Amino acid sequence: MAGAALVRTAYATLGVAIAPALKLWLKRRIARGKEDATRQGERFGFAGVARPNGTLLWLHAASVGEVQSVLTLMRTLLDAHPTIHLLITTGTVTSAALIAQQNLPRTIHQFVPVDTYTSVRRFLNHWRPDVALWVESEFWPQLLWQAQAQHIPMLLINARISQQTFENWQRWPATIRSLLHSFCGIYAGSSEDAARLKSLGAANIHDVGNIKFDAEPLTCDTAMLQQFMQQCAGRRVFLAASTHANEEQLLGAVHRDAAQQCANLLTIIVPRHAARGASIAADLRARGHMVAQRSANDPITQKTDIYLADTMGELGLFYRAAEIVFMGGSLIAHGGQNPLEPARLNNTILTGPHTHNFVAIIAQFTAANAIRIVTDSTALTHELINLLADDAARDTLAENAGIVVERSRGASSIILQQVSEFIARSGQ
Repeated sequence: MAGAALVRTAYATLGVAIAPALKLWLKRRIARGKEDATRQGERFGFAGVARPNGTLLWLHAASVGEVQSVLTLMRTLLDAHPTIHLLITTGTVTSAALIAQQNLPRTIHQFVPVDTYTSVRRFLNHWRPDVALWVESEFWPQLLWQAQAQHIPMLLINARISQQTFENWQRWPATIRSLLHSFCGIYAGSSEDAARLKSLGAANIHDVGNIKFDAEPLTCDTAMLQQFMQQCAGRRVFLAASTHANEEQLLGAVHRDAAQQCANLLTIIVPRHAARGASIAADLRARGHMVAQRSANDPITQKTDIYLADTMGELGLFYRAAEIVFMGGSLIAHGGQNPLEPARLNNTILTGPHTHNFVAIIAQFTAANAIRIVTDSTALTHELINLLADDAARDTLAENAGIVVERSRGASSIILQQVSEFIARSGQ
């Protein structure tokens, strides 16, 4: 206990010391488009809006992936408890935009405050949440410690911890034990995550599975899909979804080589960060590709090699248009992207070797013959050519992916029951 108290004091002191540097850091993020300049006060705990009356449920999700994983749970909570309000905090402008697109009733978004004592105290004193849900693995010490001190019941949902993070926390056993003990309950996304968290000192752990399996299929505008399919008529469509820097040129080479076997191939590239669109397009064109850029409203013609979909929130359309999907972030050491979204839409899914962000999910898909893992871009080219020529193999992979998703659903209903009990105790 004395060791934990010393850590808290040291952390609070550090926060005071680096406060000027935090302001400079945020200004630099604004310059790079990674912060909303009009909402900087929220980063220091100054609320953008008034607290609504009644029960307030606070969810903290780091960024887009975490937000997407809890959208279904949020809608269910709002339907099940028609008088509560939701406060969701995130740390990125892209996640803020995603939440705004959902137009959820009785829901407020705020940027998470920087983790200093004063900013967190200001945030909590204004919002006074009745129950808090933390998503996955972001442990901000001041937020957790102060929320615990204010007796706010907190649940860690879809809890996960990578092997590397686990090993890092083992060097700070008293600190991580203190953070984990802030939670009334921890709902792990996999048995491996549950075991690691237990080893770090977590208590009251429940292995309920990954709530990402419970999300609904991505939507799209039907008329826009029809229009897009008309532009793609007669083409075989390959989609590279959520790509990262240094992958697009590799995928350009994949397209060029695969098109020698499949002359009517159209490759759609959707970069994870749409703001990179102009530089990606310039690079691909410099390499000899005929690129149509969605943000520029370029049409798809028979000469188009690559369609660069550098817009946000349209993956539902492109998953439906594609025959085969490659998950980006996996040809480089980023750690891959979530294959569940294309699996829900009957896609044939490929991924590269770097999938450490989704180890448990990829293992389930691999065991069920629901995904193909390639070692590099050359292997991706060969797999793409083979699958374009093999209807049965594509159908089998897509069907198996759908089965994996369906049989793994249910974690959200367990969490909903627990959250509802805390809401009832708060006075509802």
